[in-house]
Amino acid sequence: MFGLMQERPLLISDLIEHAARHHGDVEIVSRRVEGDIHRTTYAEAAQRARQLAHALDAMGLAAGERVATLAWNGYRHFEMYFGVSGSGRVLHTINPRLIPDQIAWIVNHAEDRVLAFDMTFWPIVKAIHDKCPTVQRWVALCDDAHLARMTAEGSIPNLISYEGWIAAHPTTYDWPRFSDETASSMCYTSGTTGHPKAALYSHKSTILHAYAAALPDVMCLSARDCVLPVVPMFHVNAWGIPYSAAAVGCKLVFPGAQLDGKSVYELLDAERVTMAAGVPTVWQMLLTHMGTHGLKLPHLQRTVIGGSACPPAMIQAFREQYGVEVLHAWGMTELSPLGTLCTLKNKHLALPEEEQMKIRLKQGRAIFGIDMKIVGPDGQELPWDGKSQGELMVRGPWVIRDYYRSDKPSPLVDGWFPTGDVATIDPDGYMQITDRSKDVIKSGGEWISSIDVENIAMAHPAVLMAACIGVKHPKWDERPIVVVVKKPGQEVTREELLAFYEGKLAKWQIPDDVVFVDAIPLGATGKMQKMKLREMLGDYRLPGL
Repeated sequence: MFGLMQERPLLISDLIEHAARHHGDVEIVSRRVEGDIHRTTYAEAAQRARQLAHALDAMGLAAGERVATLAWNGYRHFEMYFGVSGSGRVLHTINPRLIPDQIAWIVNHAEDRVLAFDMTFWPIVKAIHDKCPTVQRWVALCDDAHLARMTAEGSIPNLISYEGWIAAHPTTYDWPRFSDETASSMCYTSGTTGHPKAALYSHKSTILHAYAAALPDVMCLSARDCVLPVVPMFHVNAWGIPYSAAAVGCKLVFPGAQLDGKSVYELLDAERVTMAAGVPTVWQMLLTHMGTHGLKLPHLQRTVIGGSACPPAMIQAFREQYGVEVLHAWGMTELSPLGTLCTLKNKHLALPEEEQMKIRLKQGRAIFGIDMKIVGPDGQELPWDGKSQGELMVRGPWVIRDYYRSDKPSPLVDGWFPTGDVATIDPDGYMQITDRSKDVIKSGGEWISSIDVENIAMAHPAVLMAACIGVKHPKWDERPIVVVVKKPGQEVTREELLAFYEGKLAKWQIPDDVVFVDAIPLGATGKMQKMKLREMLGDYRLPGL
């Protein structure tokens, strides 16, 4: 026997139509790269998303074709979230912090047909446009006047302004209906070896994730909130906040390219933001700015912090000095991204503050839709005792089953996705990351491949062997250093080797220091033993710290 309910697919276009119909006058505020503060509403955003859908139709872009973005958080980027996916195409957000060659590889692997970009990234576009043969149209996210100023010294073929592109199209549109298993968006995630891998999300997975993220024990979003997503919209779709915001009708505030403490504070204060989300490095800059100038946050109630572990001092500062609740979170690109979020249970409310803090420092409980377990080396599940450490594995309707256009088998193990993180889970279900099973380094919420760093060092003619490890940093959580053994009779200085990285990696991926040693410890099979290397450098401190 089946239920007698209406069959309606879960589609992203329904989110923006719901927001326009029921929360049409709610503001979407953006600090633009043009320098001003722009204000629009959900109703206007929906109209412009429909115009964008018409523009894609006019191009003859087929369903499933990819439309890429190199853009900050702003209202035009927001419109693309709905106009692209809602019309049946796939929105492909690209991390502009990568070097141009990496971006060009990603564009070609995805076979993007359109690439829309903020003016900030015009130098990147000029560097890659002739290396991306699949791109039929380059769209500058500005108006014709700003595009003319940007290209005064030279343009590229098939370039148009976003405003000029959508302006002539109708503001009404019949969104197509299709299976909610249809692909909606994609994000590439850097691994420890080889090229980046792409997670391909569906309409269904995105909608379910949006529902879950808004739950009271997750981000607790409502129409009474004003939300500032500092986490970039190119970083796993700003943790899904744009979708959840449209679902509940909360006010949105987009920070654009200015993520320094002063700029973020000005928006938090002026727009009366109640909830914000971002990585620890952004909040450290904010706390420093407020502490220096004696400022307060009378409206901010809570902040979601993820991307890397939140320092205890940061949680305490927000809570004790500013009355802001910190919600510690964990996730991955492969999880759309939310996996866990840390909120207290009813039985914890009577605990002393010190005991509550021990819980808050954990990455939290699995949200509904995510199942998790930890396994030992033999693949058997370990107990939830808060002590046993094992590889964290997850499954759920917004967890990937395979990577896009991958030539490797599915990463799943008996239906579970291996995260590469080592964790404990306590009897109440609170998970805590204790280590990483791979030697990838996480700096400011972004992954840095240790192998990429090592391979470049090994390309230097004076280097015999190189190992990259992460060392603690008070601002960025971790920073890479490269440990080097020189070839007999060869010389290279620290400065020469660091200069050797320029142009081969993004600046933030380049190691902070070079440590020269006589030998790097090797195991029986000839593999570098980084654990022993870290022990050797136990007293090491980064220069200037």
